[in-house]
Amino acid sequence: MQPIISIKNLSKTYDTGHHALKDVNLDIQKGEILALLGPNGAGKTTLISIICGLVAPTGGSVTVDGYDIISDYRETRKRIGLVPQELAIAAFDKVFETVQYSRGLFGKKPDNAYLEQLLSDLSLSDKLTSELRALSGGMKRRVLIAKALSHEPRVLFLDEPTAGVDVELRKDMWKIVNRLREAGVTIILTTHYIEEAEAIADRVGVISGGELLLVDDKNNLMQKLGKKQLLIELKEPAQAIPESLAGYALALSKKGSEIIYTYDITSDGTGITALLQAMAEAGLTMKDLKTSQSSLEDIFVNLVNPQ
Repeated sequence: MQPIISIKNLSKTYDTGHHALKDVNLDIQKGEILALLGPNGAGKTTLISIICGLVAPTGGSVTVDGYDIISDYRETRKRIGLVPQELAIAAFDKVFETVQYSRGLFGKKPDNAYLEQLLSDLSLSDKLTSELRALSGGMKRRVLIAKALSHEPRVLFLDEPTAGVDVELRKDMWKIVNRLREAGVTIILTTHYIEEAEAIADRVGVISGGELLLVDDKNNLMQKLGKKQLLIELKEPAQAIPESLAGYALALSKKGSEIIYTYDITSDGTGITALLQAMAEAGLTMKDLKTSQSSLEDIFVNLVNPQ
């Protein structure tokens, strides 16, 4: 199946000499939710801006639904909706009029029923005639989302869409995202809220220093790169880990009351049974035990800041 977005050897160097993107290759499938994670300055916004036609690439190519973003820019822009980070909206425009105008810019026929339902989904039904200057920051963010969806795009970019917004808007946003995915819309989001990426994304891409470090299915990523730990609470604190346990990946807590055993969740055996037997033989008595597993945030931090 042809990807809805295909990025080949994409690079961007600004006049200052800054290499914002370095030979990025990525295919995005129709109907998936892809989360792009990376620290500030990693290249996330530059990548989105190039695909949306806001920034010119230095090299490489991008197609959207089979159309080139440069030679077929009208076709690609019709298929894309963008919710930017900045709250860039005209102060004296009214809510319904500005969303209606956005739809018209893309050559779509008027459809007030669709726009009214869209604004209702975003809890803006009672703000249709309000001027944008009178809205709160969270309400303005909702209007930006409505503008991005006004022309019924096939691809939706969300650049830090819930940064600095209230919990209610965040919940509304993800409800809409799930409905759009069910309708076949492809969604690419950048976010610092890694727990959200972990909750809703199908795949996760990690960008750092302008390079795409990896893109993988979220569950595969956590299985391949995640670590699982067994936390063993001791009845009596230990001064050090006995030499007889040197063959295990163990660490002792600062107070000596807990031993942490890190093991590979993909291996055939965990070695836990043998470890507990060896601990008993070494005179360490277990009081309690529990397990913990790496989160997506742990994996992200380790990728962009390797030890």
